[in-house]
Amino acid sequence: MTFESQKASYTVVSTLFTGETNCCYMARLSDDMGGRSFTIIAVKDHEAIRTLMEAESKIVNLDDSQFVDAFSYGNDYLLVFPYRQERPLRTFFVGDALTLHEVEEIGTNLLLSCISASLPYPVLYLLLEQGQINLAKDGGIYFSYNVDLKTMDIRKTERDCTVKCAQILRALLATKEDQKNISYELISRKSDNNSYSSFTELYRDLRIAAMPVKKSGLLVRIKSFFVRNADLLFGILFWVCVILGIIALVLLLTHIVWGDVPILRMFINTFKTIGTESLTQ
Repeated sequence: MTFESQKASYTVVSTLFTGETNCCYMARLSDDMGGRSFTIIAVKDHEAIRTLMEAESKIVNLDDSQFVDAFSYGNDYLLVFPYRQERPLRTFFVGDALTLHEVEEIGTNLLLSCISASLPYPVLYLLLEQGQINLAKDGGIYFSYNVDLKTMDIRKTERDCTVKCAQILRALLATKEDQKNISYELISRKSDNNSYSSFTELYRDLRIAAMPVKKSGLLVRIKSFFVRNADLLFGILFWVCVILGIIALVLLLTHIVWGDVPILRMFINTFKTIGTESLTQ
């Protein structure tokens, strides 16, 4: 399946989500199948289309790398965003392996991503609510757009998005509740009262209450290293196991065919003779 816009032609590689209101696809440029990937949100619900088209000028006219294209195709309205391999925050965040400062930095990066997203607040709220938040290996935050627009509420504002973001930050900081965690106490208190009205207000509170940078202990740094490089380490372990398995299979087949393992003869015969004396006599 291919979607044509005035800017480009997008060829669908796989379907990410199918729903009543919209579908999500991973696609590539038709003339560059080995290049960049994109997430296409194809909206088929007329009410949702009207809402997004009203908000289109807010994102199309901004020089923002998180938005690529928007166009009508048949009866659908399509939004195109960059695609990046998903690393869900809820899966890859391991608070026990991080320092309080590192957790606060992740929270700060989440806030900055919300501020720089330049998305209509009803859409941004869905990204936060549906967990379309990803944690990069370096602690950065980026969004994915495999979102279900069925529950989109056009009345959502920056205040709603900020309150939702504060709840997520509170959950992250709760992993360090046993430490001198001023940021957790402050954000928890204001979240309970739904006091936040803007991202800048939440950002200010987090930065003011953040723990000063302190060198972490050796054990924490080791755990942090393994968490950050888990994908690489498991990949290396996988290939080591594959190689060892192949070697074991070759040795087994050799033993079945020849009755022994020829490569081991060099080790066995080495000890049969010491100097000019044979140990077999």
